[in-house]
Formats: sequence, C-alpha cells, structure tokens
Amino acid sequence: MKSVLIGSALAIVIFLWLNGFNIMPLIIAAALILALFYLMLGQGQMKLGSGGSSRDKNSKLNFDQIGGQDCAINELQEALQFVMQPEKIDHMGIRPLKGILLAGPPGTGKTLMARAAASFTSSAFIAASGSEFIEMYAGVGAKRIRQIFSSARKEAKRLNKKSAIIFIDELEVLAAKRGSHSGHMEYDQTLNQLLVEMDGMSQNKDPRILLIGATNRADLLDPAVLRPGRFDRQVQVDLPDRAGRAKILSIHTRNKPLDPAVNLDDVSRATFGFSGAHLESLANEAAILAMREDSPIIKQNHFREAIDKVMMGEKLDRQPSLSEMERISIHESGHALVCDFLQPGSVASLTIVPRGKALGFMRRSPQDDQYLYTYEELEQQIMTMLAGALAEELRFGSRSSGARNDFQQAWNVAREMISSGLSSLGVVSDDHIPVQTVYDEGKRIIAAAESKTRTLLEENKERLFNLAVCLSQQESLGRPSLEKILYA
Repeated sequence: MKSVLIGSALAIVIFLWLNGFNIMPLIIAAALILALFYLMLGQGQMKLGSGGSSRDKNSKLNFDQIGGQDCAINELQEALQFVMQPEKIDHMGIRPLKGILLAGPPGTGKTLMARAAASFTSSAFIAASGSEFIEMYAGVGAKRIRQIFSSARKEAKRLNKKSAIIFIDELEVLAAKRGSHSGHMEYDQTLNQLLVEMDGMSQNKDPRILLIGATNRADLLDPAVLRPGRFDRQVQVDLPDRAGRAKILSIHTRNKPLDPAVNLDDVSRATFGFSGAHLESLANEAAILAMREDSPIIKQNHFREAIDKVMMGEKLDRQPSLSEMERISIHESGHALVCDFLQPGSVASLTIVPRGKALGFMRRSPQDDQYLYTYEELEQQIMTMLAGALAEELRFGSRSSGARNDFQQAWNVAREMISSGLSSLGVVSDDHIPVQTVYDEGKRIIAAAESKTRTLLEENKERLFNLAVCLSQQESLGRPSLEKILYA
C-alpha cells in the first residue's frame, strides 16, 4: 500500500511538472510533512540504555556487593521468592507480586538493589528513568510504557529467561498524583497506561514480569499505584547506620592501598548521615588526596581531609583579613568548647580554612548514631549553635553576620521541640497553633539556652581564648590538640 501511494504521488508531481505547473511549493510542503512525521515517530521510540549494554554488568552484581542495607535486602529477597518459586506460589493459591517499591533518600543503593535482584532471580533486566516517559507530544508516554513491557518480554525470550525485571527510577515523575500537573494531561495518560499494563500482567505464563520502582518521594505517588495488586511491597532503603557505613567503606576500599593503621570504624563514626554514594565519594577523594601527595598508600589523615571535602566542599583560595581570622577563630572555638563540654569527646576537628560557603567549621564525631532526642539534648544542640556568636561577643563586644546560619538552625531545632510536644506548650498541632504563639515559645527556648551558653563561656573564658589563639596560629586542630588545650 505504501509503495502504491508513493508511486501515485510521484506520478502526479511529474504530470504537473510536464504541464508547466510550479511544483516547488509542493516539494517543500512534502519535505516538511515528512520531516515532522519522522520526528514524531522518533519521539515515540524509547532508548533503553540500561537494558542494552549494561545487561552483562547487571548479571554480575549481587547482594553481597551492597553494604549497609541488610534489612532492606532481606525484605527484598523475601519478596523475590515469589518470582523464583512460581510452583509453590500456585500450589498455595498466593497472588504473585507485580511490583516492588524501593523508597528512601538519594544515594542509598536503590538502583544497585534492583540490579542485584535481576541477578538473584536470574531475570532479564530493563531499566529506565521516570523522566524518559514524559514528552510534549500527546500519547508518546503511553506508547513508551507499552514499549518497555514489550521489550522486557522480548529480552527474556532472547536470553532464554523465565522472568524479566523492569526497573523504573524516579518513579514519582511518572506516577505522581493525577491532577497535580495542571494543564498537562500527558502525565495522567502515561500513568493510566502504566496501571493498565500492571493490571494486565499475568504471572502464570512465561516470561513473568516484575516491576521495581525507586523513589525519593513516596508521598508524591498516586494512591492507585500503591494499592494492593500493583506495588504490593514497599521496601524502605534508609541511610546506613554505623556498622553499615563501615561495611560500605570496606567494600569501596578493597581495591585501594590502605595504610595498615587506617581505622575504618573511626571513619564510619565521623560520617553519621552519609549515604552509600557519599561514602563511595569519600573513599575516592581520599585516594585522590593520597595521589596528590605522591603517597603510595592512603592514610588516616587523607580520610579526615576527604570527610571535610565531601561535607563542606573544596578548599578556597580566598584568605580573610587578620581581623576576620581572629573573629572566625573565636567563633569556631566557642562552638567547639560548648559542644565538647556538653558532650565530651564529640568534637573531632576544628578548622578556619575556608571551604565552600563556610569560612570555618567544627566537625563532630559522635560516639554512637542517635535518632531520638530529649528536651535537654535538643537544648544542648541550640547552645552549641549559639556559642559562636556569644564567643565573639565575649571577646570583641559584638557579633557578626557569620552567625546567621547558626541562628537559623537554632530556630529550626526550637520549632522541632515545639512540634514534638517537648516545650512548655505541651502537645500541639502545627496546623492550628497561632504563629505568634510559636514565635514566643521559640524565643523563650532560645533565650534560656543563650543564658546557659553565656554562663558556660564566661566560666571557661581562659580556655576559650587559648583555643582561639592556637586555632588562629595552626588553622586546623585535631582531637589530640583540642584535648590538651581544653582539659590541660
């Protein structure tokens, strides 16, 4: 049919040309129509990069290569048994899983877990990002949804696999609550097609399809996606604890020459709140620092420097004036003195070397990870935040704008105390409490903490000034130097 139409069109053009008609406008119009047609055709084709060249790499990845997520891995492996043991599932009359949702902060290993799941179940693996499905052309997203399911089935048959795993990263882009994108029905059409495909997935015939989604914002997902029969299991992939961080560091330093004196437990203790991606970057930065110094091995000081770089950024060339250096030194010394007196051994290092947007900073190294806080512990956090400005006031009789971020953090902690029912207001509702009441209570909390902080600094004025002088001279102080100055 296509050949007949093309031949007829050419015959008409030649006939018009032979009879003296100007056919140039027709040729231009035809060229534009063809260009637009092929453009729209190309937009409908989805590039499944992860399902192509990375298939072989994915098959080599296993759960043993993922550290710090033992609970999440165990829960995921339990869910994957539904794919691996279809006969038992059928015998027990269990409805097979169609989807698994991996939810958690960025960099915690959700993509790695999905790839390891494909290896664990010996499945074909197709990966895509939620943003790849949405285009300006209507119907393209729905077409790509159909295409990825079709590609998964074809890939499983090509590799002679009985199952296939489709992994969609950034699922919140594709499966956000319908109606949240005003004036853009393409989002809703794409989501509807995904729901239709999931409802039509049959686990009783080969190849079986399992959909794994990953998101940082599970609260944005449409309720229809999370209902039973679609994403039946939700696996929380949280930030690793101290033991998990140590395991991740050991994995990422296997191929690196470490000094025998390097203590990864100390590094893991100093990296509370780091994700797996942060820890990988930390190990890489430590190796880069060692290479810059022409050191054949990576030492403990390289890890300490790498922690500062990952947390705060690269060192800056700008150099503050002498008067600013003195003020920064007393400011950071105030933070360190109050923090270490309230929580002995918690300060790991102190520096006035500019990094990122900070002219100086204090790095903590808590003994243990902590997730729950009492009123007293939160008040101690506020005291530490206020200590920098109060130390400046004690030394120079005035404060500076450098404490702005400290004050903002102090207010955030005070609001958390109020919201958690730890203030004198008792249990309150954030939606119904007046703004002025919150302000007055927050001001009272901060004023009380400020009074205690000022008293502590005045009682230890000599130690504070000595610490500031040493910091100004050396620019950076480690834990041993801090202990000599503060507790001599």
